[in-house]
Amino acid sequence: MSPIRASATAVLATLAAALLVAPASAESVRVLIAEKAEQSWGLEMPPSGHFEITLQDSDPGDAEMISDFWMDRSTGQFLANAVEASGDVRRLAGLALLNVPVPVPAQQLLPGKILSGDDFQVVDLPYGQVGAYAVTRLDHLEGMQVRRVLARGRPVMSQSITEPVIISRGDPVSIEYSKGAMSLTAPGKAISDAHADQSVRVVNLVSNKIVEGIAKPDGKVEIQK
Repeated sequence: MSPIRASATAVLATLAAALLVAPASAESVRVLIAEKAEQSWGLEMPPSGHFEITLQDSDPGDAEMISDFWMDRSTGQFLANAVEASGDVRRLAGLALLNVPVPVPAQQLLPGKILSGDDFQVVDLPYGQVGAYAVTRLDHLEGMQVRRVLARGRPVMSQSITEPVIISRGDPVSIEYSKGAMSLTAPGKAISDAHADQSVRVVNLVSNKIVEGIAKPDGKVEIQK
């Protein structure tokens, strides 16, 4: 074996031996604590949620692992034992605040407006401050119609929006009756609002009777017998 090849082989052997005995790389304490916090929530952890970690120690450094972890989910307060590379254990305390991204109006939005993605900005909010009826997905807002005033920067409650109204009270409508192969059409007037595929009450202007049908996307009212 040539001297150069022998030297290269020796270097590779030394590197391999060093890798075998090298300890696992240390990780940021904040990363390790966030992982423990997620585990404490288990299946109740919101899919888009993430933790903001604040420590009493301003420079916690790195650690090999968190050996013990206690957390109050209602407040986010935690205690943790961090194991350093030397084997020493440090007690850490702080807050693990669970945040979720929530779309909020970029400006006040008034009733009747049809919503688009441009009407919103997505911000992180504490999970505990996001109500059970808050809409947390932008695609669940796009195309909906404002029912109640939406305040700038506030989560949108599901009760404050609705499917777009396609028939409004007082609108002239075309009533379509269908029974088997038979189909009839009559003029009518809506006496209630309705979105697509919602039940709506109308007055048949021919018979002057109130009937109930289904509002169709084209604005007609369908009555099936």
